[in-house]
Amino acid sequence: MSTVNIEGPLGKMSMSIPPYVSIIEDTASNSQTVKVSDPKERHQREMWGTIRAYLQNHVRGVSEGHTAILRLVGVGYRATVEETAITKSPEYQGQKFVSLKVGYSHPIELGVPLGVKASTPQPTRILLEGCEREVVMSFAAQIRKWRVPEPYKGKGIFVNGETIRLKSKKIK
Repeated sequence: MSTVNIEGPLGKMSMSIPPYVSIIEDTASNSQTVKVSDPKERHQREMWGTIRAYLQNHVRGVSEGHTAILRLVGVGYRATVEETAITKSPEYQGQKFVSLKVGYSHPIELGVPLGVKASTPQPTRILLEGCEREVVMSFAAQIRKWRVPEPYKGKGIFVNGETIRLKSKKIK
């Protein structure tokens, strides 16, 4: 296994790649190409695209960053970002917490992972930003899990412009 280090204005990331994958740099066109040693072998072909996509996500993460916008749709659904939590203790120094009021008898408090920045531009919107796409989107999925969009009233937590088709009521 060899390691690829990627540096940019937003941080540093590294990724280990298998020995049968090589990155060829073309200085004339200022581009890199991912190649495998034997394109006829199935496992190498499968990993070819996967590693290319991971590298692309890492490059975009350190240059532009990844974002996830969550919309809270429902009467009384609110979100805030707080410095301290009532029910949870911080996992690292300076950890913030996303507090959700989504119809339960108590607020749901989720600790923001390391490397992710959370903000609430509106009470019904949550903006997550970070370098690692995997961490940002998994935290967005953790938040969404508390109120998955339901098809009858259209209420729930929607991630990145997600939409659902509404169903009609059952008529006897």
